[in-house]
Amino acid sequence: MEEPLVPLVPMSHTAHIRSHRKPRRNAPSLAMRAGVAGGVLSTLAVAAAAGSASAAEPVTQTMELPTLTADLATQVAQSADATQQTAANYELQAERDAAAAKAAKQAKADLADAKKKAEAKKKAEAARKAAAADAVSRSSARTVLSASASTSTNVAAPASGSMATVIAFLKAQVGDAYVMGGTGPNAWDCSGLVQAAFKQVGVDLPRVSQDQSVSGTPVSLSNVQVGDILYWGSAGSAYHVGVYIGNGQYLDAANPSKGVVIQDLSGYPATGAVRVL
Repeated sequence: MEEPLVPLVPMSHTAHIRSHRKPRRNAPSLAMRAGVAGGVLSTLAVAAAAGSASAAEPVTQTMELPTLTADLATQVAQSADATQQTAANYELQAERDAAAAKAAKQAKADLADAKKKAEAKKKAEAARKAAAADAVSRSSARTVLSASASTSTNVAAPASGSMATVIAFLKAQVGDAYVMGGTGPNAWDCSGLVQAAFKQVGVDLPRVSQDQSVSGTPVSLSNVQVGDILYWGSAGSAYHVGVYIGNGQYLDAANPSKGVVIQDLSGYPATGAVRVL
């Protein structure tokens, strides 16, 4: 702190004469005391101001604290809501991704299954065509009836009541199993059953359906009678045979799932018929 400047006062001409009054305090001392007093007062003023500020500060903090706390709580709540919403969105997306993956996997499996079925169908169709071609080939290679021969195969004339015997034998086999190549007594294929039925009355038919379809006299389906042999497929290359039993029905060894059954001709119309009795 700089010391206060002392003013210079010109002395009078009587200054050397002593006075009976008390000497006056010099100006520097007064100035110093005034400076000290001013400093003290300034310090007290600053302290008072600081005290007032300190006393007011807790009130201000007490009034602002609830406001800050409420804002903070709101921010925390909003942050929690946002976090929860984000978690929910992630979970929903995960579920969607899982569903999409499952659907893609199922679609892939369905496609593979469809391809497998298509391949199996293609192989079955190829096998059917091969069988048809083989049948045609065998039919072409088969010895054709000579022009001089009668359209009827040489079959012994049946005795009276023979047809009833054939039909009775056939009906007695209903319910038996179907077995490829079966000739009885409890399992049959279509031509094996027809051959066995006519053998009961002394008629010796060929073993397979292709040959049976050209045995006897051809008849139209509109003139078919009880005991006529029905065939499916071309004459000479038929793939199935049965016997007409009247009333629009026929009896045959149908297939492995049905066995020997009686069926309506309207449900599975025959291609042609021949008569041997």
